[in-house]
Amino acid sequence: MTDHPTGQPAAADSDENRRQVLYWRLLARLFDPEEQAGLESASLAVVEDIGLPPALLDPQTSVDAVVQRHPELAAEFDGLMVPEPDEEGRDRAAEVRRAALVSKVLLNVFATGSGTVTAGQLARWQSDAGWLERALGCAPGDLRGGRAGRGAGPGIGGGPGGAGGGVSPTGTGADHPTPDLGTLVPAIGPELGALEADLVKRMHLREVLADPRLAAQLTPSMSLIEQLLRDKNNLSGVALANAKALIRRFVDEVAEVLRTQVEKASVGALDRSVPPKRTFRNLDLDRTIWKNLTNWDPEQERLYVDRLYYRHTARKTTPQRLIVVVDQSGSMVDSMVNCTILASIFAGLPKVDVHLIAYDTQALDLTPWVSDPFETLLRTNLGGGTDGTVAMALAQPKIAEPRNTVVVWISDFYEWRSEPLFESMAAIHRSGAKFIPVGSVTSSGRGSVNPWFRERFKDLGTPVVSGHIRKLVHELKTFLA
Repeated sequence: MTDHPTGQPAAADSDENRRQVLYWRLLARLFDPEEQAGLESASLAVVEDIGLPPALLDPQTSVDAVVQRHPELAAEFDGLMVPEPDEEGRDRAAEVRRAALVSKVLLNVFATGSGTVTAGQLARWQSDAGWLERALGCAPGDLRGGRAGRGAGPGIGGGPGGAGGGVSPTGTGADHPTPDLGTLVPAIGPELGALEADLVKRMHLREVLADPRLAAQLTPSMSLIEQLLRDKNNLSGVALANAKALIRRFVDEVAEVLRTQVEKASVGALDRSVPPKRTFRNLDLDRTIWKNLTNWDPEQERLYVDRLYYRHTARKTTPQRLIVVVDQSGSMVDSMVNCTILASIFAGLPKVDVHLIAYDTQALDLTPWVSDPFETLLRTNLGGGTDGTVAMALAQPKIAEPRNTVVVWISDFYEWRSEPLFESMAAIHRSGAKFIPVGSVTSSGRGSVNPWFRERFKDLGTPVVSGHIRKLVHELKTFLA
């Protein structure tokens, strides 16, 4: 082996060239689905030379299929693009291997093609997107769900330049630093969501739902639920039954996550003014023994109990009224789904009286169904414009005791009659009720808010809560505790 004038082995140049070949092929396939014969043959030679399966170069083969045939690769995909601690020197041969695996994940996720999409193709893409999330240090679904992964750091792929050297075909690490994963992780989530939404729109969804075999291949997602809710009035028979089953599956999955978040939030202090319930579950055995030790009979070796002691479990709570008003226009679908589920969870808490109102240009009081988010969503009508004054007309009469009332208003606040609506909201705030304007409670935390309303809410002392739904959970639990 001969050395370069720089002192680096010539083999290092060979590895760098092979890495660049793989990334040039990736870029070529992303921007032009047609094969570039030279890059394809060169990439095949590289992959075979480093002992990886040629299936990594086949865009039609899912990552799942590759891992099923070669289970030893599963561990390599996990955390593949997460930065590693800086180390002396660089394992250029390992970078070539990593480039091949990174290229596979990125190509499968971002090269979505055009034309009609089948249920199987959507399911495969969702699975591949899950592998990308795992490669970035997240759990499958986390990026599309807006929760940042654990891999925030200086670059993608390990150290300066990363073990995979990022996705630049010409970068050499220190000279071409890779993007900050802390910035990339939250940024890529909405893009994955947009890709998924596009795939769902390209499906012949009604035909898929009418076929139980194809419908069973669908993986519930926010994009899919949006399409089902928009099209539910055009479905019947088997198609409608399959659509309802998918909506219920999604609602149950999201509800489980949100319920955990609500339970983890703070609760009220123990209320010692309320006598403890005299049930076996509340029996304080240690205290009972301690208080009755004077009744110990050493001859019979028995403890005679004069009095039982019980634990206090009642919490200091005041009956609270929670009024949730949610914009159900086309731009607020994610918020509509999340808030409907969240309202049902709070409705199940003791001493919380929950009311739910949905509106576009008309308002609908969904309170009778608030405990069942599935039934609530089936009664919504997505789309149309926005006129919050019609919802205000339903909400204001519900505020009987302002000090014990919280009004959560979820919208992007692009309203038809802005001035009168804001004045009504300001009046609620001045009455002593807690008014919480929410710009987005989406899974991703992404959403725009009318700047006119944003500034006025800030001046009023009720800034817009915008971001992940966990923020709203925290706000509500703080008020209700």
